[in-house]
Amino acid sequence: MIELRKIMDTVFEQAIAPFFWVAHEKSFSACLSNLDYQSHIFSTRADEGFEGSGYDWGSLALAFLEIQLPELKNIVKFDPEGSMFVAYSTDEDALKKFITEFKKACENTELILKIFAHAELD
Repeated sequence: MIELRKIMDTVFEQAIAPFFWVAHEKSFSACLSNLDYQSHIFSTRADEGFEGSGYDWGSLALAFLEIQLPELKNIVKFDPEGSMFVAYSTDEDALKKFITEFKKACENTELILKIFAHAELD
């Protein structure tokens, strides 16, 4: 059973890369430190001040949450910094759902640009 859990964890980690998962004592985080990932998203609104910082990723993630997964809005929180994006929650399943769906959206240029149009500069 432990081997199966390790395999499932590895598959999950590969599915969300370059985001990465951190388990804390009483909460969980999904983070992104490679801010060059999908930089073309932010370049579409560079004239408004978007640079692709952790704060910009936080703005994009909030817009995604509000549009795609509003049922998780009070469960998944964000704590970005200039050099890192961080989503966190005490609900492991909710955060896994968020980061899995967010990663899929980031890989769908048409969808993520529609969502990004609703993001507000932090």
